[in-house]
Amino acid sequence: MRATFGALLLLAGACFGQTPIRATVDFSRHVRAWDGFGVNYVETAQTRDYQADPQEYGGFSLLTEPERQQILDLIFGPDGLKPGLLKMFLDSHQQGTVKTGKFDHTTTTRWLRYFAKEGLKKTRARGGDLTIITTLYGPPGWMTKQRFVRGRDLDPALKRDVARYMIEWVKFLRNVEGLPVKYISLHNEGEDYVRWPADGSGPGDARHDYNMFWPPEQVVDFLRFMRGMLDQEGLKDVGLTPGETSNWYRFSEWGYASAIAADPEAIKNLGLITSHGFISFGANRWFGDWRSLGNDILRARRPELHSWVTSQSWSKMDVNFINEMRGNIYATKVNGIIPWAAIQRSAKWVGGDPNPGTAFRVSEDGKYTVEPGYYLYKQVAPAGQPGMAVAHVVSTDTEVGLIAFARAKTRQPDAFVVLNLAKIAKPLAIRVLGSVAQSFAAWRTGSEERYAALGEHGVQGGILSYTAPPGTVTTFYGKP
Repeated sequence: MRATFGALLLLAGACFGQTPIRATVDFSRHVRAWDGFGVNYVETAQTRDYQADPQEYGGFSLLTEPERQQILDLIFGPDGLKPGLLKMFLDSHQQGTVKTGKFDHTTTTRWLRYFAKEGLKKTRARGGDLTIITTLYGPPGWMTKQRFVRGRDLDPALKRDVARYMIEWVKFLRNVEGLPVKYISLHNEGEDYVRWPADGSGPGDARHDYNMFWPPEQVVDFLRFMRGMLDQEGLKDVGLTPGETSNWYRFSEWGYASAIAADPEAIKNLGLITSHGFISFGANRWFGDWRSLGNDILRARRPELHSWVTSQSWSKMDVNFINEMRGNIYATKVNGIIPWAAIQRSAKWVGGDPNPGTAFRVSEDGKYTVEPGYYLYKQVAPAGQPGMAVAHVVSTDTEVGLIAFARAKTRQPDAFVVLNLAKIAKPLAIRVLGSVAQSFAAWRTGSEERYAALGEHGVQGGILSYTAPPGTVTTFYGKP
């Protein structure tokens, strides 16, 4: 007689002294297409005067070439993170202090471009590829009404100069550097009007990175007219995004999604939905959650649109980092995630980075460390490769979360991730459906482990039994 799921649960839990948690991973039920996880190297982010303060936040400038290659291998190599997405900022210093037809795309971007080119080379060597998005961090100061770097308000007479600034950067990256830029994102957290003094008289807090205020109507205007400028420059395959609000709450509640959806030309010209995915619960100015309303509003008009988180916190480099990703995948309904800077030279962020978690940290004496964030990210990034599909999951315990990626039409193995957010171990009986794999190889990261190999776990009667230690992330890869 075939055992029932309930009987298997009791059998699986007998040795643990508690009834296992019922969970299901169904690789045959595809929730949505998956574009991959990504990385972001940040070079110049805050300095108002690059000549006086040539900021290099990523830290590659302090390392030796062998050390840089070690980091690149750990990220892009065949046993690394294997990202499929890459974000490149466009800083405020590439067209001087007055209006001119000349551009300098190299002075402030040496290590950003090095990271991208070397990463692309290693990615293609292992048979993969990168999809690159470039974000306008902030325009040159003369394009704002205030006439200084990080001025609050766009001079409307210069809006096409701002668009030209973005377009020339993309042309340089594609035609000169050979980088496959696919999307232009209009702004970095440009919704946050109160980051500037009320009268716009000063550039605001020196701790803030580059911004310019982008109200919804300005985003809509750029989506309307900038598409034609791209087409005229032979960039018909480069898509526009609505920029990057601080979180998905603001993207919908502050009117961005609805404004785009209401304008036929803007919604037609939208190439990708984007926002940062920072999470902050409770009654505070930085409140943000995992709401899909903005994505739902735009997909009601264009169901085929993909959506990416283009920045999110590394949390405290613990299981909550991966849980933030889980919320963005299953609640916000995104197709890709790129966390905040994967390499940080902490001393170069004015006032200390408010999101200090990362994968690698570079000190002022020219040394680097591999941070806990790296091993946590390695639990999910290689598992969710471009072209796979987010798969359906069920967990009957709110302290246990699952993420699953089905192989779809790729050659990648089916994979799923188990998060134990509790302070006690959690026995699970995981029903595995829709996969040809009869066993899964597992790796785990927690406070005492760094991507530790756990061997193979068999699927018996459709059930994979596993006890997740507290505060851990465990990844299972299907074996042929």
